[in-house]
Amino acid sequence: MTTQSEPTSICCPEFDPVPWNDKILEWEKKHFIKDKVFTLFFMPVNFGKVMRRIDGKIRKAGAEIPDWLCLSDHTSKWNMDIYCAVDREIAGAENVTLSGKFYSRVYEGPFKDTGNWCKDFEGAAKSKGFNIKKWFMWYTTCPKCAKKYGKNYVAILSQVD
Repeated sequence: MTTQSEPTSICCPEFDPVPWNDKILEWEKKHFIKDKVFTLFFMPVNFGKVMRRIDGKIRKAGAEIPDWLCLSDHTSKWNMDIYCAVDREIAGAENVTLSGKFYSRVYEGPFKDTGNWCKDFEGAAKSKGFNIKKWFMWYTTCPKCAKKYGKNYVAILSQVD
């Protein structure tokens, strides 16, 4: 008797860290839609549900997600704001724009290293003379796709002056 396994599906595109690692980005009214994720001591609880809701709004509008960019702002132990890049305003969503200079740096590894990544990021930004105004985490793939690709890339982006 032979068994056939189903191929592992991939929902996230493979991330290329080169265009995002140690880069300065200049944004002028870059479009995003914003939503909220409930977190329990910073761990997302309803992330999948929120992402499906965001995806539904984007698909309904026929819009695109440039670079598959989706930023997370951990505002407290209980909340994370999600900013999903879009190519236009989306009806029925909280539309926001981000403008300014942003510093980006990419890390790879398990999420338990996040504290070390943040310390490294702060040091790198300071060494370049940047003052961090606001920062975001970009979890570039879901855990299943990170496992499939063999890499768990996380980019930290901060608005700087």
